Amino acid sequence: MSGTVPNSPAGAPPRGPRETIFEIGSPESTCVTAPDLDVPDVDLAQVMGGAVRTAPPRLPHVTELEIMRHYAHLAEMNFGVDSGFYPLGSCTMKYNPRVNEDTCRLEGFTGLHPYQPAQTVQGALELMYGLAQALGEISGLPGVTLQPAAGAHGELTALMIFRAAHESAGDPRRKVVIPDTAHGTNPATVTMCGYETVTIPSDGNGLVDMDALRSVLDTDVAAFMLTNPNTLGLFDPNILRITDAVHEVGALAYCDGANLNAIMGISRPGDMGFDAMHINLHKTFSTPHGGGGPGAGPVCVTEALSRYLPGPVAVSFDDGTFGLDWPDASIGRVRSFHGNFGVLVRAYTYLRAIGASGVREAAEQAVLSANYLKARLNGVFDVPYDRGCMHEFVLSGARLKRETGVRTLDVAKRLLDHGFHPPTVYFPLLVEEALMIEPTETEPLSALDSFADALIAIVDEARSNPDLVRGAPYTTPVRRLDEARAARTPDLRWRPSSA
Repeated sequence: MSGTVPNSPAGAPPRGPRETIFEIGSPESTCVTAPDLDVPDVDLAQVMGGAVRTAPPRLPHVTELEIMRHYAHLAEMNFGVDSGFYPLGSCTMKYNPRVNEDTCRLEGFTGLHPYQPAQTVQGALELMYGLAQALGEISGLPGVTLQPAAGAHGELTALMIFRAAHESAGDPRRKVVIPDTAHGTNPATVTMCGYETVTIPSDGNGLVDMDALRSVLDTDVAAFMLTNPNTLGLFDPNILRITDAVHEVGALAYCDGANLNAIMGISRPGDMGFDAMHINLHKTFSTPHGGGGPGAGPVCVTEALSRYLPGPVAVSFDDGTFGLDWPDASIGRVRSFHGNFGVLVRAYTYLRAIGASGVREAAEQAVLSANYLKARLNGVFDVPYDRGCMHEFVLSGARLKRETGVRTLDVAKRLLDHGFHPPTVYFPLLVEEALMIEPTETEPLSALDSFADALIAIVDEARSNPDLVRGAPYTTPVRRLDEARAARTPDLRWRPSSA
């Protein structure tokens, strides 16, 4: 899988186009021919005043074949789950079965309009109701909204529900507690919802420090937000003690569902004492994501909190038909219409295809794959929290950096030359020179071994020829970029040459 990797900076030439679409073709080339106009000429300068061009637009002169080859090549330059192993920690970049794509493109779904009468969209409503029922069963939290567009949006929705519940009880609160292993969206969500963030440290095992948690819990705390298993890939065995402590002060427990892929079908957040969670359909239930979308982040809540859910929600009537209804104390809409429907169709298809036993098997395989990779790489890198992990694990390249000067970032860049997407790096922040690896359940053993072999080879290179690793990548369309400058002052505009 790793292919041929250059042994020196002069090894393999970078691949990728050297020309833009404006620079290929010739002036006489064309791909469409329009008929002569059969309408009178209009003086646009008179109609539009100063908004008229003084020169014709610069458009590429290419044939249809050149267009096809150009965009096909651009697609080949992208990296995705279909093209290679994608071990991006905390992102669950699993393979998306093609049957999901077939169902979401059925005319009965793609041809719908959200303003159609309920009797004309019974299939769509039945799907939404069925998906909500399935998510409620998997999470152990029966109240479900499908509206949120992504995980962070789901977090915000859940905290809005918590706030509504506290205010309804005449007990407004102003603080939300999070651990230092939290995803970055958690404190952002807390702030957006108008709360104050209180962060507590992890204990020496990378888990919630119970003493630190109890020291900040008081009657002004609205919620505790926790990812379980956490960002280190560790399941917290104290979870019932944690949620009990939260409930003792009248606060509510929120589960960040980003890591549900490790436990689905095995344990349920509702049974752990959580009052609400969001579920990343685009992670756990096998729908495409990355590059900003698409996504979906349904929120599941306890029966007691279901009256505050965003509306409307899909419901089933006694006569076997389906419709939409509003919870009696709804916080209102959090998104237009009913969520990212195409993503909902894909997730529903995935669940119907694998069934309850398949849900559990997927989680078990994800955990097995992560532990296998961790065992292969233990000793090559340091494992800061060396115990059985769940679906992902975190390595540290701190020792490699001290001994060779090669950073985790350099290792990640060199992985590109081996044909692998790098794992998440420098997160979570409490691990120095972190590499966060999540193989998912969809990768075969051969892919896991190839990835481990590549990392082992890179560490050997770092010890024998560190400059080689620090100069990577060599085989990508562009070499290493100034990432800080690219993020702060991006230049995304193409400018024609003076000629």
